[in-house]
Amino acid sequence: MKESIRIILLCYCAIAMLKCTPPSNPCDPMQNLGIGPIEKLDLQPVNTNMAAEGQKIYDQLCRVCHNEIRQMEGPAHWGIMNRRTPEWVMNMMLNPKEMSQKDPIAKILAERVNGVEMADMNLSEDEARMILEYFRTLQ
Repeated sequence: MKESIRIILLCYCAIAMLKCTPPSNPCDPMQNLGIGPIEKLDLQPVNTNMAAEGQKIYDQLCRVCHNEIRQMEGPAHWGIMNRRTPEWVMNMMLNPKEMSQKDPIAKILAERVNGVEMADMNLSEDEARMILEYFRTLQ
């Protein structure tokens, strides 16, 4: 019986590994770009003016479900740029419904909060970029 369980677990691990293979590894949070309009970002040093505007937008629209340092209805954002690509973060803000349905990481995050998908705040790319700049200050 133990041997059968071991074989099943090995098969499961092998299948999981095959599903997450380079070059574009959606299971690796630092390679996954997400699903949406943002395909590539070229980040410069933090723009403090953009970050300040991003914090205002965050406080107005995101704080209901998110907090910088602790899990609420949505995940905490402190250090998010060390856990996700900037493209993934922006695509999650701009395309939360499709991301929650199709992106492997976003699906796991939704499962952690009983399947609740992130609300679509109808952000413009500029607004999402300002929030991203704010996130870059949360290190």
